[in-house]
Amino acid sequence: MAVSAPMYAYAAEEQAAESEIEVIEVKGFRGSIVESINTKRFSSEVVESISAEDIGKLPDSSIAESIARLPGLAAQRLDGRASRVSIRGFGENESGTTFNGREQVSISDNRGVEFDLYPSEIMGGVTVYKTPSASLEAEGIAGIIDMQTIKPLSQDERVIQFNGQYEQTSFDKLNPDGNDDGFRGTFSYLDKFADDTVGVAFAYTTMSSPNQEKRWNSWGYPTFTYEDGSEGSILGGAKPFVRSSTLERDSAMLVIEAAPSDNLHMTFDALYVDFTDEKILRGIEVPFAWGQGSISADTAIIDPETGFVSSAITEGQRVVVRNDYEERDAEMTALGFNLKYDVAETWSLEFDASYSQVDRKIWSMESYAGTGRGNDRGVADNIGYTFDGGNTGATFSHELDYSDYNLIQLGGPLSWGWSSALNDKYGVTGTEYENQLQDGFLNTPSIDDELTSLKLAATKEIESDYVTEIKFGVSYREREKQKKSDGFFLTLSSFNYPNNPGMMAVPEAYRQGSVDLGFIGMGDMIAYDSKGLVDDGYYDLLSEALTNTSHATKSWKVKEEVTSAFIQANLDMELGGFPVTGNVGLRYVHTDQSSQGNAFNTVDGVVVTSPTNISHDYSHVLPSLNLSLKVDDDQTVRFGAAKTISRARLDEMNASISGTYNQIPDDNGNNWSVSGGNPELEPKEALGLDLTYENYFSDEGYFSTAIFWKDLDEWIFDGTYEVDMAGVADPLTGEIPANPTATGSGKVNGGGGTLWGYEISITFPFKMIDESLDGFGIIASHTGIEDDIEDQNGNEYELPGLSDTIQNVTAYYEKNGFQARVSMRKRSDFKGDVYGLGFDTQQVDIEGETIVDAQIGYDFGEGGHESLEGLSVFFQAQNITEEPFTSYQGDSDLQVRDYQDYGSTYLLGFSYKL
Repeated sequence: MAVSAPMYAYAAEEQAAESEIEVIEVKGFRGSIVESINTKRFSSEVVESISAEDIGKLPDSSIAESIARLPGLAAQRLDGRASRVSIRGFGENESGTTFNGREQVSISDNRGVEFDLYPSEIMGGVTVYKTPSASLEAEGIAGIIDMQTIKPLSQDERVIQFNGQYEQTSFDKLNPDGNDDGFRGTFSYLDKFADDTVGVAFAYTTMSSPNQEKRWNSWGYPTFTYEDGSEGSILGGAKPFVRSSTLERDSAMLVIEAAPSDNLHMTFDALYVDFTDEKILRGIEVPFAWGQGSISADTAIIDPETGFVSSAITEGQRVVVRNDYEERDAEMTALGFNLKYDVAETWSLEFDASYSQVDRKIWSMESYAGTGRGNDRGVADNIGYTFDGGNTGATFSHELDYSDYNLIQLGGPLSWGWSSALNDKYGVTGTEYENQLQDGFLNTPSIDDELTSLKLAATKEIESDYVTEIKFGVSYREREKQKKSDGFFLTLSSFNYPNNPGMMAVPEAYRQGSVDLGFIGMGDMIAYDSKGLVDDGYYDLLSEALTNTSHATKSWKVKEEVTSAFIQANLDMELGGFPVTGNVGLRYVHTDQSSQGNAFNTVDGVVVTSPTNISHDYSHVLPSLNLSLKVDDDQTVRFGAAKTISRARLDEMNASISGTYNQIPDDNGNNWSVSGGNPELEPKEALGLDLTYENYFSDEGYFSTAIFWKDLDEWIFDGTYEVDMAGVADPLTGEIPANPTATGSGKVNGGGGTLWGYEISITFPFKMIDESLDGFGIIASHTGIEDDIEDQNGNEYELPGLSDTIQNVTAYYEKNGFQARVSMRKRSDFKGDVYGLGFDTQQVDIEGETIVDAQIGYDFGEGGHESLEGLSVFFQAQNITEEPFTSYQGDSDLQVRDYQDYGSTYLLGFSYKL
């Protein structure tokens, strides 16, 4: 945390006559640069680092923005906030994430950590390992991101600090009941006791952060054939809306460190995060090619190069007016205890135990309104659309007034909700209201992720010309992640067939006025409290899982038991007259994995399930080598080689499958054919090589260039595999089939290829040009990446998260208390995961982006104002250029899936240290 970053001495001149040392102290952001450089310089592995001061004073709401400024790293935004981090072109699922060296659970459906859960204010530092060593506990082909708490016994003095910020979005309230401003506050306390043998660090931070968005979202772009035989495409439908979100996060961090004797050191740390993200979304869902209206050919404008219909008018179209509400709650607890004991002068032992758990729940509701129930009732509209070619989606023309509460009423204006159970409940089977009873929908997926770890290690110092010490140890970790999925049809409780089958006017008490949809040309639309209507009983609920098998597929439990053993030799020797340091090691990893889920079919329209429980085990031997050759006092050449693994996504490993029993066996001799997860997936593998040159030409500056190469194997693609169906009955007869196996279709190991690239990074203080420029500096990096990966059938494959180029630049000035910084992070196009229907993970093409942030501030104590010592103020601006988030669906840039405009965010804050 910024409150307790230590002072860093970066230059010292020995006074020979007086035998004294003059120390020049650099604090603040420049001090953090020195510490980050030293971490990189003296590490045995290839690493990148940010320190407490760096994290606390960059304009970042979460640790993700801070990490994404490092060379070779990039972040993907989720609802306007950096959340998922990729390393050297690999997606977040290919990285290991640790907290004080211990693997972390995740609020996402998979392994990739969503870093917006972690507040930047309470972190002590972050180290990104681009090359591994055998003693590191986490696995990841891309690398390992280790977040660290502060160590109170390493600090010089007691610290009590208060931080506060006021936050404002550049958009006025897009929803009348949304927020356009918020606040953040942090209290920190650090002290040492008992003759500096006990240290305590505590930090509490609270945040209520607004985020707003104008979004264009398409259903898709169906293709068709023109009369001349050429192909074209057209807008299938669109769901644009405005979103107002408030992220509320309360976090507490506690570290207790004790060193009662010279040979005993103990540390206990705890992190608790309570996280709520509330979203209010309002917009109009407009079917076009997949709707009921007719498109007049004389109104259509066709792009001659692609055949895409870029403008048209649909006559007789009915739309769905949406007032949606979503709440994502997550609660995380992480506990750790570490003990180090020096048994003898050359022997030491280490014991580490940790537990982390996260519970995430989503309550996502859709509420529909329109002019009449079903496809053919109520007033239709003539709606046109035009794509402007600027990657922003389309704008519309319309004739109806969607802000008229008398015209737009509650109920399903299109025939959605094709459920036999829903029809039977309301007695409309075989009537004109069949399949017209979905007046809204509620998704309620939940995640529970739990991880327990134990480690016992020893270190033996050795007198040798090559090896300084040997480390060895064993560890065990047990992780269990469970997802439960369900969805509910919402039907107005006033609906009654045949007495009252129509719509319902929005009650006065729930009306919120109107929402401006002028950015898409739709004018104003009604706004109402949809959550309040559900809470107060205006809707009845019916589980979709009764007749829809998808929820059974998406409900699962995966358990992993990982036992590891490692041995590592730390090196210190000479080769050809040059000092060489580093390490060489071997890690053995054995994994027992199992998954519990459901095998299911439908009988007479009703889902019938049978439990499944499938286990699998495997082992890996992972060698690693890190060498640092010191050319002179300033120059170092590093070499790294290692075999690494990345475990399969948890949703791909689940044992929930959709099964069909066929009386005639297939080509594999199996009667069962199933689709779903594959519990026998094994990790992806890679052999990696790294070569780096580093020049530390100043205490505040360095230059580095690196090349890296990875040979990827056992990557995961779609294919077929065998599934054990022992004990699962034929759902039609209830009998256990004689053949207990099935042919499964889903994810399998196979295929691979290579990924290679280079990095150039520099931190340059301008005082090296002239002393008059003292305080000015620049931090910059560029990464280029290429890959050649094929699936098991020889088809080209593009890695999720891979951008061909990544650039990061920060220009700064800090002197005499005045601070100013501008930061830019840029990445090229890439494939990324987003949430789709029912919160399924979907991979889409995402346009490259350039994010620019800035900050100015003043530290009164550093400026010479002794009476205001400890007080600093600052102003920050995030996403200054209002860079949108854009994704595509198809080859044409006109086929925009999402265009999300977040505007900018401004923060005004202070920090006061007693």
